[in-house]
This record gives sequence, C-alpha cells and structure tokens, in this order.
Amino acid sequence: MHPIILLFVISLLHAYEARGSDTVTPVFVQKGKDLLLNVTAPVKLVEQSEFKWLFKDSSIFRLFHDNKTKTISPYHGRLEIFLQNHSFFFLKNLQQDDSGRYTAGVFGDNNTYVGKYSVTVQDPVSPVNGTVDLLSNSSDSCNLTVTCSTQDSHRINSTFRCDTNTCSQEEGGERSKVTTSGTSLRVYLSKGFSVICDHSNQVSSDEHTTMIRDFCFSNPAPEPPDAFIAFVSVTVIKVLVIIAITAAFVGHRIKGKHESVDTENTVYEDVQVKVKIVNTTSGSESNR
Repeated sequence: MHPIILLFVISLLHAYEARGSDTVTPVFVQKGKDLLLNVTAPVKLVEQSEFKWLFKDSSIFRLFHDNKTKTISPYHGRLEIFLQNHSFFFLKNLQQDDSGRYTAGVFGDNNTYVGKYSVTVQDPVSPVNGTVDLLSNSSDSCNLTVTCSTQDSHRINSTFRCDTNTCSQEEGGERSKVTTSGTSLRVYLSKGFSVICDHSNQVSSDEHTTMIRDFCFSNPAPEPPDAFIAFVSVTVIKVLVIIAITAAFVGHRIKGKHESVDTENTVYEDVQVKVKIVNTTSGSESNR
C-alpha cells in the first residue's frame, strides 16, 4: 500500500476511535465546594503507558504502569484519585482559578481519552428583593409594578393587572436579564396572586415572593405625600383650636366661681356689721 494512502487510513482510524471521546461535559461548581469527576471507561495500562489527569493540557496527576503515582505540587492536599475499575478525580475547595478544561486519558503509543470536562466555578448569587409601586387600587381592581433588585445593583420590573379573581402580567418592562456575572434575574407571576423575583445561576438561587393581596383590594392606595402633609396640618390646627376653646371655657368658669365667693363674703360682712351696730345700740339703751 502506498505510504500516503496508509497514513490516510491510519488517520481515519484514529478519528473514528476518538469519535465519542471528543464530547466535553460541562460541570458547574460553587466556589469553595469540591469537584468529583470520573472516567467513562476502565483504565488499563501496559508497559510504556501511563494514565493522566490534565488541567488545561498540563499534567496534574500521573499513574504509571507499575502503579506508582505522582501529583503535581500545587495540588498536594487538595487532589485525591480513587483507583478502581474506573478512576475518580476528587478536587477540594475550588476557586475561580480552578475553572477550565479537565481531561483524563491513557497516554503511550496510542492516546485514549476517557473523560473531558469543562469546569466553571461560580460564586453563589446575592440576595434579591422585591418592591411594589401601587399604580391604582379599588375594591375590585388593582394595578401595580414589582421591581426586583439585587445587592450588586441589577434590577428589572414588570407591571401586573389584577381583579378579585385573577392577575395577568402586562407587556413591557424588563421581565428577565442575564447579568455581567452570568446570573439570571427574572420576575414572573406564580399561583395567581404571587409575584416571584428569582436570582439564580447554575450553582445557587435566591427568591423573593410578593403577595399581591397584601397591597390590593383590602388596602386603599397610599395618599401622595402632599395630601398627607395637608391632612396632618389641618388635624393639628383643629386640635389647637379645641385646646384654646377648652382653656377659655375652663378659665371663665374658674373666674365666675371666684367672683361669686367674693360677693357672698361681702354680703356676710355687711350683715355682721349691721348686727354689731344693732347690738351696740341696744346695749346703750339698756344702760340708760
């Protein structure tokens, strides 16, 4: 067979053998958690061959045909390999720098890949909060806007129109977005009268639930600040007027009582004087 044709056939065979091994499995891990990977086929070593785990094409673990092993120094204490019929790869306390491609294979005269993974390390999402802006409210209908916001300053909002039986999510607003950090922020209607703010990624999620009935139908729409201030001002004036009238009335009553007592004392003194004069006169006549 012509050498060129032979090389072409060999390359086809290699391509055929590698056809299912090119699949890369995505794996997402929360920062600080552990990573467990496994190989997709039994590992069998022959002389002059070795089994490797690679990270970004650099060896981090090697198993030789005589069962001796070697772990690259940055991974000492973090990496454990369980050698059974299938090899398990266990890496502790993942950080952002551990994101990347991990590959397992038997290397020698022929390279055979038995595992390919694309690992992404993510932070847990920040808490999400929902706030309500009540647009209108009556005994049988209600319109409100719910705004979902996260601690890292991402926000979306949507408007909901409700009657006493059902609610619907209006068109417009921003119902969902993917943030720069790769998280998803959504707002949606759930179970008729509940609005859910959802903040999530592939490793964690956080939700905030707004109960529409807490704001609609039973509670009137909040008055604008100017009307509230005017109401407080009028109330204060009324109270002050009532206090002034009451004080004047009480003062008048007290003054009247004092005048009555003074009059009675004056009359009593006049009577005593007259009696004394009469008594004195009578005494004088008796002496005569």
